[in-house]
Amino acid sequence: MVKINCDTRFFSINTKVILTQTDTTVGFVSQNEIRLSHIKERLSSKPFIKVYQNFHALKEDKRRVPNSQKRRVRRSKKTTFIVNQLAFRVANITLDSALIRANKWNYSTSANESSKSFNRTFCEEKTDIIVENKISLYEGNSSSLYKINDKCLRKLR
Repeated sequence: MVKINCDTRFFSINTKVILTQTDTTVGFVSQNEIRLSHIKERLSSKPFIKVYQNFHALKEDKRRVPNSQKRRVRRSKKTTFIVNQLAFRVANITLDSALIRANKWNYSTSANESSKSFNRTFCEEKTDIIVENKISLYEGNSSSLYKINDKCLRKLR
């Protein structure tokens, strides 16, 4: 099911905020970092996780992964990595939605108010598009978070 709160028929998907089930938990997805910051009432200096559709998109974005960590990044599932203060994750899209598959990458954040749990009414007010399947939206565990460089790996979450 796709629900769109949009006045015009031709809208830019790149500026909209989508509420969907991600590979880990329910989340806001968008290419507009400013709108996500406003929804989450978060400082603009705090970056969002950039979720790539596949490894080719990661490579096209010229993200450099240290050679010693490339195997770990390729084989990881539900894991976010931080390299040079930039957080990213490669996640296969679990929902069969053309809206989400249209972009090679999106910024992602959990769908909740800061420091609170998932509240569907809050999310429906703040989002432009809702994408869900018959399982519906559920709050799962967040992804593991690792800070990596050439020499070491440090687990943050």
